[in-house]
Amino acid sequence: MLRRAGPSLRHFLLERNSSAGHSSRSREAKMSRPVQARRLEGIDKNIWVEFVKLAATYSKGHPPLVKVLAQFFEKLLGRDLDPMTNVMVTVGAYQALFCCFQALVDEGDEVIIIEPFFDCYEPMVKMAGGTPVFVPLRPNPPKDGKLMSSADWQLDPAELASKFSERTKAIVLNSPNNPLGKVFSHGELGLIAELCVKHDVLCISDEVYEWLVYDGKQHTRIASLQGMWDRTVIIGSAGKTFSATGWKVGWAVGPDRLLQHLRTVHQNSVYHCATIAQEAVAQGFQRELMLYGKPESYFVQLPKELQQKRDWLVQSLDGVGMKPIIPEGTYFLVADISPFKSDVPDVPSSDEPYDSRFAKWMVKNKGLAAIPLSAFYSEAHKSNYTNFIRFCFAKEEATLKAASDILQKWKQEKTSS
Repeated sequence: MLRRAGPSLRHFLLERNSSAGHSSRSREAKMSRPVQARRLEGIDKNIWVEFVKLAATYSKGHPPLVKVLAQFFEKLLGRDLDPMTNVMVTVGAYQALFCCFQALVDEGDEVIIIEPFFDCYEPMVKMAGGTPVFVPLRPNPPKDGKLMSSADWQLDPAELASKFSERTKAIVLNSPNNPLGKVFSHGELGLIAELCVKHDVLCISDEVYEWLVYDGKQHTRIASLQGMWDRTVIIGSAGKTFSATGWKVGWAVGPDRLLQHLRTVHQNSVYHCATIAQEAVAQGFQRELMLYGKPESYFVQLPKELQQKRDWLVQSLDGVGMKPIIPEGTYFLVADISPFKSDVPDVPSSDEPYDSRFAKWMVKNKGLAAIPLSAFYSEAHKSNYTNFIRFCFAKEEATLKAASDILQKWKQEKTSS
């Protein structure tokens, strides 16, 4: 990454040096156990890192982007951040997650994963030599006959606590959650934080849908809770933040004592992210920094637009007889498809779960696509959640119109029969 520093980089470094004295120092208790994986021993120092630092041109991200990310997260977390040590830009959130698991998880370490979960968590933990330990969100349907909300899927406090042990290295938190759309409440996050502090456990906090929260709900960042900054890595994504998935720009934000090990993995794998995409994301954040909290902010407008699409999909699915679970966040919606079991024939001598068969039947017979929810569960728990499928409602208007026509026709067919 050794390259000639342009004026913007020199200006950035001068600004950083002049403000270094204002960086905050956490007074929270540090973790007592080593955090880095043994696989990093001997490679955390190399000639390129050493001499690029010496030349004062080494940066874990495009300077304008790491600078504005630090400024933005200072507002969100209420603490001073150093763009050179508290922020690392990655090739999408995927690489940020990969760096977390490779840098922090050792052979034999246990990592708690909350189900349903984004499907890369389990293989990434295993690739690092760790052991996934699963704890499910359990549905608690309302008794008044109303549609279920993602808030009705909850952790059992005793069950969660039972998963922590001396072997637990980290817990993966995804809020808002994909696929369920659950936004963890302040109380739920407080429980997780208390257990992390008690057992000296790290938190890998996947917050890529942080701006997609509906119905007046608030996204709480677990790193802002007492005792959690020193043990949390926050994962973010421009693909979700600015609806620009193909740009593949992500980031990790956290204390230097954790990010220094992520930087070692980054340095020895992907090494560099496309500068032009980072510049585009930086400009997006610079605009949002000026408009922070104002009605014209993109981060204010986007959830309003998507909430309307969510409400339309809820109404349409309810109209054809499904039981949608109203998501508090993300652009996904899970629906209960148990009323359709008579419509989807069993396949003799097949162990394919019902949700998978239904999703295939729906594509072939109705032209509507969805993902079986059991794909977001561990093998041990898949069979308990085969009555649900996941839809996406972050689509262009033409696609939504086509889906609307399909669901309306389906509703008419059911009514006439």
